Amino acid sequence: MLYNALNTMKAKSLGPGKFSDGQGLWLIKRNKVHGKWILRFVIRGRRREMGLGRWPDVSIAEARERAYNARRSVRDGIDPIEERRKARLAPKHQTVAEVIAECFEAKKAELKGARNADQWLSPLRVHVIPKIGSHAIESIDQHVAKSVLAPLWTTQPAVAKKVLGRLNIALQYAAALGLDVDLQATAKAKALLGKQKHVPKHVPALNYAEVPAFYQVLSTKQAVTCRALQLLILTATRTSEVRLATYKEIEGDTWIIPAKRTKSGREHRVPLSKAAENVIRQTRANNDHEWLFPTVRGKALSNMAMSMFMRKSGYDARPHGFRSSFRTWAENESDATWDVKEASLGHSVGSAVERAYQRSDRLEQRRKLMDEWAEFLLPNAH
Repeated sequence: MLYNALNTMKAKSLGPGKFSDGQGLWLIKRNKVHGKWILRFVIRGRRREMGLGRWPDVSIAEARERAYNARRSVRDGIDPIEERRKARLAPKHQTVAEVIAECFEAKKAELKGARNADQWLSPLRVHVIPKIGSHAIESIDQHVAKSVLAPLWTTQPAVAKKVLGRLNIALQYAAALGLDVDLQATAKAKALLGKQKHVPKHVPALNYAEVPAFYQVLSTKQAVTCRALQLLILTATRTSEVRLATYKEIEGDTWIIPAKRTKSGREHRVPLSKAAENVIRQTRANNDHEWLFPTVRGKALSNMAMSMFMRKSGYDARPHGFRSSFRTWAENESDATWDVKEASLGHSVGSAVERAYQRSDRLEQRRKLMDEWAEFLLPNAH
């Protein structure tokens, strides 16, 4: 049997052609100075041809070693071509920072706007990447995760919770890439850290009995911020939904907030009471911009404008708290059903299966409730 038929000098002297070294190893020369090594073998009855590198970059000794390793795989029933392909496709080792960056890019599409995207990434950028960003993602276990979370666990529990959740998402993304990570690392770290001694703080809200008086104060002022607060109160919507509202979203006596601007990611139809329609008419009379509540420069109202007005006016309550004021009033003073009250806040009602069959958003029932709320806020309006 032909074996080690070639040597370095002979390989150099050969012209174009195919030359066997033995045991399936061949040198294929295009000309005197360029060529390639291939290995021919049969596995499971199938003839295969595997490239082993360019000649003379790959020497005869190295080509024989590669051929030997490939034949050994064949003896074990493994196709060396498939084995090499899988090795090429195998995920490369990545650092924590690299995985976070890739995970963030993949998640961007479901985050609403640059501000929300920045808020999602911020806890990782501030508390994770500076400490363990250079670590291999596979090395992250409960002890590493604990070292990141420990300084925040009792002093900044809300931040710690965000870091924990986002780090877990990054680990899940790494697992999806095929990297060997511990998906239980954050759960184990949480167990090691113990229970947080933290009482959650709710957004300060006015007692619903005090809201009509505050509404009347707003009515005496001309500021755009006051009109925005009036619509916020009358519709029990979120601050961002009001300050980014446009006239195109108003259709008759209904305000249609597009899915991209709602927290639930679903379109939300808001019934407008006569009082709410009046607020919108007032803004339209003094406004030629697309926004309902523009600044003097024609941009949308700042996300802090309403909060700053309330603070400067001496109130501890915040704009978002009016949703709580409305919900408490509805619970105590109205006959509306639970699902109508929840739907009025834009909350999902019922399970996914129930929502699949119950397509109605209870608009007319909600309209009646919002009219009653407006009458409560403006008892002398009629």
